[in-house]
Amino acid sequence: MPELTALPPRDAPTRPVALEYDGGDQDCGSGLLLAITSRMRRIDEGAVLLLHTNEGSVLADLPAWARLAGHDLLAVVDDTADTAPGPWRLWIERGRSTSGGAGRTTAPDVEYSSAAPATVGTRLWLYSNFHCNLACAYCCAASSPRADPRLMSVETAASAAEQFALQGGRELLITGGEPFLHPDLGALVARTAEHVPVTLLTNAMVYGRGRRREVLESFDRDRVTLQISLDSAGPQLHDRQRGAGSHQRALEGIQLARELGFRVRVAATYLPEDAPAAGDLLGTLAALGIAEADRLIRPVAQEGYAEQGVEITLDSIEPEPTLTADGAWWHPVGVTNRHLRVADAPLPLQHVLDVVRDVVDVQAANGSQGRAVFRCT
Repeated sequence: MPELTALPPRDAPTRPVALEYDGGDQDCGSGLLLAITSRMRRIDEGAVLLLHTNEGSVLADLPAWARLAGHDLLAVVDDTADTAPGPWRLWIERGRSTSGGAGRTTAPDVEYSSAAPATVGTRLWLYSNFHCNLACAYCCAASSPRADPRLMSVETAASAAEQFALQGGRELLITGGEPFLHPDLGALVARTAEHVPVTLLTNAMVYGRGRRREVLESFDRDRVTLQISLDSAGPQLHDRQRGAGSHQRALEGIQLARELGFRVRVAATYLPEDAPAAGDLLGTLAALGIAEADRLIRPVAQEGYAEQGVEITLDSIEPEPTLTADGAWWHPVGVTNRHLRVADAPLPLQHVLDVVRDVVDVQAANGSQGRAVFRCT
């Protein structure tokens, strides 16, 4: 499919339009592609979406996305061609499953990483904070630069880790938000790692320099593992979900962590239809030196910002008790869902674990059909 030159208004196509969307000033790196993708799923194959945009960069970026997604960009019209450039209208035909257009890739079934259920009390999650340098389109925690930080104190985290270890806990996982935005992350990780090994989840974009670099270098390599988010081999899918340039910065963060001697896990998150855009992600991770056991592909959970994905309920998902500054939850991907709140305070941990065990016992007694493991690490 050739990239198109903008036409004057008189040359606008006459084909019927199934749906219109005004993208305003959004560019392809700041959410426009997600919005278009959502709307393309609402129309039939072969139907046309009419996109309105004031952003000139869309004319350069959209053709590549259309090819990748299997759609046809039919025409681009400059509505003020006789004066200043733009605004523009773009006609996009949803790809036909029967046409198999050039470059079209059909989304395969995604083989998500799996694991056995963790016995309640062996794994514990802590949300260090909820604000983030990114606002990922599928974030289950609804984190963003504008989110309420809801910082967990060092003392609460340390007490939780101590109680967890005394009860036989084995895996402590610290997530956010972006944990490296927590002003006391160094102390929080050091105090918790005294009691149990820690896996720290991060987007790896903010620890390259300055004080955060010092915090990173202070971690005990034998007690702290880094889990870094990378959604695709190339930038297309990762940047569409997380923002322009984030893919390259994540790669740089992975490389730095490995150079500093950390064990690095890498986790990808996407919907089945996004699999073609992920490219040869596993091959890329192998080339980066990430061990097979440390490569994770997980689905989107329909929580937080995500409007679709795996449904998270008490009956459908195995519990992984999770503490935040203001409560305890059934699972780390359910912390925006009031129906998954276990307790109104994170401590004492014994109370949280007892509540979870009670629910599991009741479900078993009622002949539950079984829950799935939603693997986050």
